[in-house]
Amino acid sequence: MDFSSFEERIVKVKKMELPGEAIQFKMAPVERLKELKEQALLKQNARKAGVMALFYPSEKNETRIILILRRTYKGVHSAQIGFPGGKLESEDASLKEAALRETEEEVGVSRKVISVVKQLTEIYIPPSNFFVQPFLGITKTTPQFIKQDEEVEALVEVPLSLFMDDKTLVTKKITTSYATNIDVPAFLLNGHVVWGATAMMLSEVRELLKQVL
Repeated sequence: MDFSSFEERIVKVKKMELPGEAIQFKMAPVERLKELKEQALLKQNARKAGVMALFYPSEKNETRIILILRRTYKGVHSAQIGFPGGKLESEDASLKEAALRETEEEVGVSRKVISVVKQLTEIYIPPSNFFVQPFLGITKTTPQFIKQDEEVEALVEVPLSLFMDDKTLVTKKITTSYATNIDVPAFLLNGHVVWGATAMMLSEVRELLKQVL
């Protein structure tokens, strides 16, 4: 779909109810995720972060979404596909501001050119003890991406047509910090297996788009 058509239709999302956890949990790698989230809410010790599901036009006006491949490091999200974004800092007035700031830092898209269309459903990530608030955003201009080399290994530009294709939904065996060789639902995007929290957030984005495109 060309970006002009996408931009006209995406605004309908603003007034729509969120699919919420029901659609997220279709891509959940562990059945206990809801229970773990409830435990974290009771403890009130989780950190907070904001991420951005950012759509944009390619040079040929093709609609795409930007994802990032995180660098290999000593952490639970090492070498995984995710959204641009990061933890809430003292300088951030809100989680939306954190998502915008981190998107600018990680992929080089100025917060000034991003329009936030909708706040999505918060998700809890047990291994890192984070509550992550995703946002759906667009930028009308083709970005000149500049990746943050310290944290980002590669940029993954996914065409909307691929993202919406049912053939991208797969099941893969994954070894995680809490389980070994388990079957998890995932997206196969640009040759990358996208699972866990990112897949759960993408599932909600995809469900919203299916209703307006």
